[in-house]
Amino acid sequence: MMKKTFWMGALGLFLLSSCHNHDAHDGHDHEIEQHDHDAEGPGHNHDHEAEGASAHSDEIILSPEKAKAAGVETGIVQPGTFHQVIRTSGSITAAQGEERVAVATVSGVVSFHGKVTEGMKVSQGSPLVLLSSRHMAEGDPVQKARVAYETARKEYERMKALVGDKIVSEKAFAQAEQAYENARISYEAVAKGQTAQGQAVPAPIDGYVKSLLVQEGDYVQVGQPLVSIARSKRLSLRADVSEKYYPRLAEITSAHFCTPYNDRVYKLEEMNGRLLSYGKATNDQSFYIPVTFEFDNVQGVVPGAFVEVYLLTAVRDNVLTLPRTAITEEQGSYFVYLQVDEHGYRKQLVTLGGDDGERVQITSGLQGGERVVTKGAYQVKLASASNAIPAHTHEH
Repeated sequence: MMKKTFWMGALGLFLLSSCHNHDAHDGHDHEIEQHDHDAEGPGHNHDHEAEGASAHSDEIILSPEKAKAAGVETGIVQPGTFHQVIRTSGSITAAQGEERVAVATVSGVVSFHGKVTEGMKVSQGSPLVLLSSRHMAEGDPVQKARVAYETARKEYERMKALVGDKIVSEKAFAQAEQAYENARISYEAVAKGQTAQGQAVPAPIDGYVKSLLVQEGDYVQVGQPLVSIARSKRLSLRADVSEKYYPRLAEITSAHFCTPYNDRVYKLEEMNGRLLSYGKATNDQSFYIPVTFEFDNVQGVVPGAFVEVYLLTAVRDNVLTLPRTAITEEQGSYFVYLQVDEHGYRKQLVTLGGDDGERVQITSGLQGGERVVTKGAYQVKLASASNAIPAHTHEH
């Protein structure tokens, strides 16, 4: 009996202990669950905040102060008029009558008068080249011309005294007179340029030295070109146009061009430019049709330069355009940057159309009325790539 009572008491203690442990375990689980819930609450709120910030992750932050320092400028894009453009290449040359060549007046060895270099300014009549025939087998041409002149003059004067007495015939006297005049003209032509160092060849016009056609020490013949001189007051622009644009050549009104030595866009309408002509056919040596303009060289354009040409044709209305400085390029795609607020910018993909060297047509990506970065677009692009610039939270 006592043994039975002992085992029942032990069983009761075991059951009581199990209940206590289960309550303790349940309490611990509730504490852990509450802890997890408390931990989940702040974490969940943080995720919402991060999600709200990421909604502006495509926005580029650039403070007004930094934008101004970087030269960033913006403007409202609006439709307007724009020329259709034929883009090609061309060259700048001196206009007809604006370039002359100094030629050799006698045969001889070349030596330059002082330092003559391409690009230097010269005045009409200033000596450029000296031609010397000293120690040459044929002798000094100036001295030979003087001897021939003196001989012809003496013969002419002798016959002039005899022709009145019919001692010499009228025909013989006429021949002597002709020989004298020819000798005089030849001698006077070379004598006026004669110096102690040789025959001086002067600049034919005011201008600058375009090119030197001979070198020091060269031997030249009479009439050989020596130095090319250009006035540079009027220049010609020759554009070479593909045959496929032939039907549009009659629509050409003006042109813009860019040189390889600066970033400036030259506009013929601002340089007293005019269209001279365009070719009516190609030739055997070229598949291009020439289009020629003439303009005042008032802005330092260098003759002989090869240029990029934008031929302006028909005018179109209601066209969206932006300055070329507003466009950036990435792997063949083109982008502009829209200003969304005082501190924020957004990159926008656009499709380009015609380009007149200064402005570019936007065929898609903009609707008009947006504020676009017109200068300093690459500075905004650099800001978008910088890891130091955080996402925009509108907490300025």
